[in-house]
Amino acid sequence: MLKTASYAVRVGCCVHVFHRSIYEVTETSGESMMPTINYKDDYVHVNKFNKLGRRCQFGDIVVVAKPTDPSQRVCKRITGMPRDFVLIDPSDPHSHDMIQVPDGHIWVTGDNLSHSIDSRTYGPLPMALIKGRVVAASLGFSVRKV
Repeated sequence: MLKTASYAVRVGCCVHVFHRSIYEVTETSGESMMPTINYKDDYVHVNKFNKLGRRCQFGDIVVVAKPTDPSQRVCKRITGMPRDFVLIDPSDPHSHDMIQVPDGHIWVTGDNLSHSIDSRTYGPLPMALIKGRVVAASLGFSVRKV
């Protein structure tokens, strides 16, 4: 009995470390990343080796801590890297305002701009808020690369 309990604790610790530091599958909600990621019943596979922006690049979908509430996480696409010039609001045809992304920051937007709260609201996000890079999405047992 004690041997089984010890084994269960060790396995639980390994699973916890794996989930916290290496890889995670988490459910999504919200319409901001449609059609790439469904707003309901979709799961994203998050590679946490890209935490803090390591090896992240333009076009990657990342999970970041929400700047206004770091206990929540959001999923967005990187549309500007440090020192890039980005159009602040590409959804507004009359706005041509640009910003240069500061060092150590990224600019993120949802794929569905009309339903996304992103860098257009928050401004550039510190790379320290990046929790990981989305490598795939799945609906049930159907997994697709994103």
